[in-house]
Amino acid sequence: MDSITAVSVRDVRKTYEGGVEALRGVSLELPAGKITALVGRSGCGKTTLLNLCGAMDFPTSGEVEVAGLVTSGLGDKALTGLRRGKIGFIFQFFQLLPTLTALENVELPLLLAGASNVRATARERLDWVGLPEKADSLPWQLSGGQMQRVAIARALVHNPAILIADEPTGNLDTASGDLVLRLIRRAADEFGASVVMATHSAEAAAIADLRVRMRDGLIESVE
Repeated sequence: MDSITAVSVRDVRKTYEGGVEALRGVSLELPAGKITALVGRSGCGKTTLLNLCGAMDFPTSGEVEVAGLVTSGLGDKALTGLRRGKIGFIFQFFQLLPTLTALENVELPLLLAGASNVRATARERLDWVGLPEKADSLPWQLSGGQMQRVAIARALVHNPAILIADEPTGNLDTASGDLVLRLIRRAADEFGASVVMATHSAEAAAIADLRVRMRDGLIESVE
């Protein structure tokens, strides 16, 4: 894998219990500093591919290389280190811890990784998403768009090489969704993150550098 490729997927197949083939021989190179949108109907395999790129699942056959490491060859400790150190996650339903403030939610990846200057770094990321005044707010005190911006700050707080986004605007109104997409674009441009985004949204797909259209577990086109 060369220095500008963040994720490499090589002839990957994924079969679930019961014989369901979610991926049927997929190969893809995901460049650093670019946004790749995985698009297609529900059940086409995009969420499975997204999970493989985030080292949250593993292929039945073939290889997935993330930040220079073949995921299926890693033990639990190395996998945890990869996810905490190199990957950030943004989910459709935010996944903020309800008993922690916005700032504490952003701090969490740094605390888990044993980092220093945790509070200052977290405040910097919260400022970056435009929410410095919400540092002490609990999730229930925030709008959906604000919660997703906190989630983006959390995902980027440790400067991950790879940012995994699963339907990041799927639970937002148009204005909030547009703001979130601008932040995701900035994450690639300013931090050099390789963004992999599964989406049904034409607006989300439009900000991508690569659009990978999937159908029935295969890549139909890359544009």
